[in-house]
Amino acid sequence: MRQSTLAHLAKLVSFKTISADSNIELINYINHVLEEHGVVGTVVPNSDGTKANLYATVGPLVSGGVALSGHSDVVPVQGQKWSTDPFALSKQGARLYGRGTCDMKGFIAVCLSMLPDMLRADLKRPIHLVISYDEETTCQGVVSAIQDMKLKLPPIKAVIIGEPTNMQPVTAHKGAYGYIFKVTGVAAHSSLPHLGVSAVSLASQLICWLDGLIIKNKLNAEPGPFIPNYSSGHVGLINGGNACNILADSCEFHWDLRTLPQDNYHDFLKVLDHKIDQIIKQADNIVPGSRIEYREDYGVPGLIDNIDSDAELLACRLSEISQPNVASFSSEAGVFQSAGLSCALLGPGSIEQAHIADEFIEIEQLSACEALLGRLIIEQCQNDSD
Repeated sequence: MRQSTLAHLAKLVSFKTISADSNIELINYINHVLEEHGVVGTVVPNSDGTKANLYATVGPLVSGGVALSGHSDVVPVQGQKWSTDPFALSKQGARLYGRGTCDMKGFIAVCLSMLPDMLRADLKRPIHLVISYDEETTCQGVVSAIQDMKLKLPPIKAVIIGEPTNMQPVTAHKGAYGYIFKVTGVAAHSSLPHLGVSAVSLASQLICWLDGLIIKNKLNAEPGPFIPNYSSGHVGLINGGNACNILADSCEFHWDLRTLPQDNYHDFLKVLDHKIDQIIKQADNIVPGSRIEYREDYGVPGLIDNIDSDAELLACRLSEISQPNVASFSSEAGVFQSAGLSCALLGPGSIEQAHIADEFIEIEQLSACEALLGRLIIEQCQNDSD
């Protein structure tokens, strides 16, 4: 591993870019690195200027470019038992510890380390660098960068997103959709249940039905590469009621749905709406006035495997692996693909090390990523006919 990769990673880890906080200091650091190498970065801030995307181009402004994309935000460390300071890079043997080392500041550090190589090369087609925000929450931060790039840059041939895949090409992943349900009942004393409707009870009915829906998916699942090989879901948060002797007038729960790329989440919502109508009609037969409302908290489209797409062929060539994999987690790749860009995941580290206490990345993985980007540079120096 290059010393410059290590130095960049140490600096990147030191920025506490938890999704709820600003990433501006990190963006300024990357922009400064670009300026030192004579590369002009374009900053695309959010509405209040507390967060920003950044993209830059090395090489000629022509079509056929490859974008290397990574998100700057990390997940929280609260409640986790770390052996080291999560925001100070720690080397132990062949591993580097720190929040974001694996997901995914290691990839960004390699990209920055390889900048001099890109600049020295006789690039015939450009290499673009894209740094985004809010991937860990909604995957919507990158949208403004994609819009700006499509407006200002020549057509991009492929996007390689450096999510931790153990340097294996991934060309399909599941979608992720989160919904917040607000259930309203009719409060009453628990000794007079016929005068009210418990919002907790209504929420429980709906949750049991949602669990049953997922069980049906499991039972009807066809063999496939995903683990699990069906669209899954679960309730991760629930809160309702004020006292044990009062029929609750309100309850809220959060449902997370993970869809196979080919499954349309709108189909789930259609049967959901029908079930909600049934539950409310039954409740109104007791006492009118109950409601069940929900809204989408986040929606990340799945990455659909477009066989022999530009990104898939490129990722397989660069990794020297002919058969791409799939991933059960979601990423910004589905967002890029929805915007008409060919995408694949390919980056250092394992998703098993992401988000946990004592997150780490193997030094060997960073070295392999450096070698892979070296192959990309050579490829971008070749003429189309080469």
